[in-house]
Amino acid sequence: MENKAYEEEQDDGIKVCTGVEIRENRPIENQTKTKDGDALLYSIEDTPSWYTCVILGLQHYLVAVGGLIGLPLLVASPLCIANDDEGDVARALLITSLFFVSGICTILQTTFGVRLPIMQGGTFSFLPPTLAILALPHNQCPAPLPEGFMNSSKTLYNDTDGSIVDGAEVWQRRMREVQGAIAVASLVQVILGFSGAIGFLLQFIGPITVAPAVALIGLDLFSAASYNASPQWGMAMFTAFVLVLCSQYLKNVKIPLPAYSSTKKCHIGRTPIFKMFPVLFALACGWILSLIFTVTNVFPNDKNHPYYRARTDVRSNVISNAPWFYFPYPGQWGLPRVTVAGVIGMFAGVIAGVMESIGDYYACARLSGAPNPPKHAINRGIFTEGFGCVLAGVIGTGTATTSFSENIGAIGITRVGSRRVLQVAGCLFVILGMLSKFGSIFVTIPDPIIGGLFCVAFGMITAVGISNLQYVDLNSPRIFPFYGIGCTGMDESKSRNHPNSFRGGQPNHNGFVTNVHVGGRIFSFHF
Repeated sequence: MENKAYEEEQDDGIKVCTGVEIRENRPIENQTKTKDGDALLYSIEDTPSWYTCVILGLQHYLVAVGGLIGLPLLVASPLCIANDDEGDVARALLITSLFFVSGICTILQTTFGVRLPIMQGGTFSFLPPTLAILALPHNQCPAPLPEGFMNSSKTLYNDTDGSIVDGAEVWQRRMREVQGAIAVASLVQVILGFSGAIGFLLQFIGPITVAPAVALIGLDLFSAASYNASPQWGMAMFTAFVLVLCSQYLKNVKIPLPAYSSTKKCHIGRTPIFKMFPVLFALACGWILSLIFTVTNVFPNDKNHPYYRARTDVRSNVISNAPWFYFPYPGQWGLPRVTVAGVIGMFAGVIAGVMESIGDYYACARLSGAPNPPKHAINRGIFTEGFGCVLAGVIGTGTATTSFSENIGAIGITRVGSRRVLQVAGCLFVILGMLSKFGSIFVTIPDPIIGGLFCVAFGMITAVGISNLQYVDLNSPRIFPFYGIGCTGMDESKSRNHPNSFRGGQPNHNGFVTNVHVGGRIFSFHF
């Protein structure tokens, strides 16, 4: 049986087929056996009606929003963005820029890249080297000068280079250094994809490699789920409960709704809306309940109270400070500045991003009903992703882009694997990225609601990774050493929670530790 998901032939001219010999060091194609209720509503080549695409695309947009807004907010303080009205505008513009770039990269990836229904978004892989650059002595945040200094109506700063600048120039100078490091380092990813080097490595990648790689992606992301859910675990579990209820127990309930077709014209059709839109139902229920608790002050309006981040008005200032229309463009913060140390440090983020994306491709293919991606498709995907990282660098989002694991988990929950849906989601990111006043409304979704969604989605990714072990002989003594070595990345999340654990008393050993984990994962690419 042929599958045209990748629409190209392999180098030997033979089209990708689902029948592939199963060996412990060879990738195998998906062999999905599902009950009627568990089958995909839309497979990778299906095109839902335009209004269904918009709703399903909005669902993916909302899933990704929680992860995307976190990165600009995390780097805002190290960038020395002030906690005032001007600083709030800067944060809104960073979020808008990341939305815009994520949308463009998603459209490129689903159309010309790996051609899987995979969202592109900000990545935490580049966060450690970014924070390392911003922690250098010349990037330390300066203290503000006295109000009215040099008869200026703005707050001025005596920056570390001795210049007197306003608050905007303080953070934009640091952003330009991060931009240059991301853009230049990401050229390596472009070269890896264009040259086919990634495709060469795929001959050593089999189920025993994919299983720990994908499972570790899900397990590693649970720290983000826990962080978002921690302010109010009750709201997070309520959201997760509604999500599981809709996607698992109400999936076969069909609701009569008005519909239109060329044959039946206007008529009443029965649609499994709970199966199609479980994320939207979960978000809406959680958001409404949180709004009620905010209005009634069940969640106190006290920033020191643990429930404060569960309120719906925590980020309301982003709406008021965001411009109605904004078009992000290359060099919007000035000409990027390239430093050798910054570029070398970003290489660790590039390698980690490539490794993560390869695992995401296999997970996405499995959940969307497509065969495992062939070499040429992965080469295109890595090339397109590298181009997206360069674009993120020159525009200035504060991070690079990579495949977004949250939305891969959403495919398994919603059972919608259509590529067209993700293309529509990318268009929504571009449009709402430019109409920043409207896009910022969704930024107000409380963290615990996002955390509840992440708990379910990341669990789905972990389970998909472990399920690849069904294709290997677990009685073989050769399997366990390599799987164990591949799982050494579990210590990575532990090292982030306890940063001094692996430093050996030295403050600058983070890069070494990262390389150990990456090396452990690479070593699992066995012969």
